[in-house]
Amino acid sequence: MSIFEYNGSAVVAMVGKNCFAIASDRRLGVNLQTIATDFQRIFKIHDKLYIGLSGLATDVQTLYQRLIFRHKLYQLREERDMKPQTFASLVSALLYEKRFGPYFCMPVIAGLGDDDAPFICTMDCIGAKELAKDFVVSGTASESLYGACESMYKPNMEPEELFETISQALLSSVDRDCLSGWGGHVLLVTPTEVQERTLKGRMD
Repeated sequence: MSIFEYNGSAVVAMVGKNCFAIASDRRLGVNLQTIATDFQRIFKIHDKLYIGLSGLATDVQTLYQRLIFRHKLYQLREERDMKPQTFASLVSALLYEKRFGPYFCMPVIAGLGDDDAPFICTMDCIGAKELAKDFVVSGTASESLYGACESMYKPNMEPEELFETISQALLSSVDRDCLSGWGGHVLLVTPTEVQERTLKGRMD
């Protein structure tokens, strides 16, 4: 079993009309044994920028703390929040620094940039970026997430429809992966508000 599959994870981000949603499962396991059912994988960088980290749980928490530290330094120096594109480059550089002993994490970055245009991207554990205009996925359930998102996604969805789509895609995907699941955590971000919702899923 790969070290990336040790704790199990499922993270997905999806773009709507001037908004985006990012969702993850809530299970923390050790191989097939479930340890916790309220594990956080989506983290806030600032009001319009979020990062979801799939992979090894210890590296998820370490990497998040290092990213928050870097972002606070940027805020002190520049007196403004980081743009999503800039933050993606920061994460990529941070991961590539450690390429010979990498963080076992695959980040999903989602944010609202200039003119509230949504930006999403994902990368591998050494920072190779993959940009997308529709959705990005990561984690042990990524194969079934690709299938569900391909069939359910449509462009320019309104926030409520986007929430429904990403929730259904996440729940149907984690049911097909025994290492992730136990409900979901969804953040819906528009230029004016952030909605945070918890999904109930199968408990097995």
